[in-house]
Amino acid sequence: MQKNINQNELSKNLEASVMFIDMNSFFASCEQQDNPSLRNQPVAVCIYISPYSPIIAPSIEAKKFGVRTGMRMNDAKKLCPGLIQVDTSPDKYRDYHIKIMDILKSYSQDVIPKSIDEAVINFKNYHLVYKDLHQVGMQIKQDIYTQAGDWLKCSIGLAPNTFLAKLASGIQKPDGFVTITPSTIDDVLSKLNLESLPGIAKSTSRKLVMAGINSPLELRYAQPLFLKNALKSIVGYYWYCRLNFMEVDLSSKPYKSMQAMRQISKNNRESIQYLQDLMLALCMRLEKRMVTQELYARSINIHLSYEDGKAWADHTRSELPIQDGNRLLDIYKKLITEGEEKFGGPLINHQMTSMSLNVSAFVTSDLVQSDLFYTDQKRDHLRKVVYQIKDRFGSTALMKGAEVTRQKAFQDMIGFGSIKDLQKEEVWEDNDDWLETDFDVFD
Repeated sequence: MQKNINQNELSKNLEASVMFIDMNSFFASCEQQDNPSLRNQPVAVCIYISPYSPIIAPSIEAKKFGVRTGMRMNDAKKLCPGLIQVDTSPDKYRDYHIKIMDILKSYSQDVIPKSIDEAVINFKNYHLVYKDLHQVGMQIKQDIYTQAGDWLKCSIGLAPNTFLAKLASGIQKPDGFVTITPSTIDDVLSKLNLESLPGIAKSTSRKLVMAGINSPLELRYAQPLFLKNALKSIVGYYWYCRLNFMEVDLSSKPYKSMQAMRQISKNNRESIQYLQDLMLALCMRLEKRMVTQELYARSINIHLSYEDGKAWADHTRSELPIQDGNRLLDIYKKLITEGEEKFGGPLINHQMTSMSLNVSAFVTSDLVQSDLFYTDQKRDHLRKVVYQIKDRFGSTALMKGAEVTRQKAFQDMIGFGSIKDLQKEEVWEDNDDWLETDFDVFD
């Protein structure tokens, strides 16, 4: 069941009491942790093994050659001929994430993971427990080294609020530790440009420049009403708060939506059967996550991308809340059939490069079960029991027919899921863009 966590405050906090933990090159470091032969080697974790696969995580060594997330493997090889391609291992990353979160929670109960490789610790109420938070941070580094993995490194930022702590964590990478205080913030900001601030992309930067704000320092000293008008949004006021030691980011929110998405390799898109099986696998991914969070969806969306850069998308709304993966599949198939009739051609074809399914407008299970017109309570209970057995005894302990007959599509899933799914009792933000957006990482 979802739960809100909100520790935001609009009063100024001048004490550096918020710590941001950023695991360095996390996916690649996990691979190097488990396979010592990869250590000190340039490694690229990819969503599938192919010369043209997108890179989702380069190692620290690969980054030194200029390899970046999102590059194609063939382009990265031009920069780093010795780059080693590694297939993604979502279960491994989740296991290490949980180990690291357990370490952080041994220091404070006020821990909010922001993504699979980032977390915030609020020490505001621990000033009688810890006299030196820098020393605490160094001990956390040591605990990660000894208890999680000796090849796992993190950068730490310490500041009066979450945003400034995140900013500090990015200044010294890898394995850094930077503190921002009221006496040092202006010096830190003077060395940065607007787009160096986490959460400010080109569009926001352009609006600020048009309003006469050309640097982070000018942003810090601008009046809140001016910023609100410049950005035509309450976000302008949030930027004033962030740079003036108020807290607007130390919270977690329930799911607004869930996304199951897959990039499709050139080889896999040659098989129409594989693409159809993949859609079912994505539906089952959404089913599992809704069961875990005890949610049902009313809004159903689909987005397909193609090799020529074109895309097709559609959506619908269900009268009755849906959790069952097979029912979702029927709805998506209906949307596709209607789309094909309208546009005069197959939408599931050999040119498809990605498939994204999205559900939203959630209703909690207690509200669904109490609906007099809802008659699937027994089926829902059985579905829940099946996933409890899978969680306890492994994903192959009980398998649906489709999981057995269409194994390739199910095995090829990028199963990161959402960080919110890892422990039911807590609900967290889950991506690097948590300052402005709310959607899930790769599925």
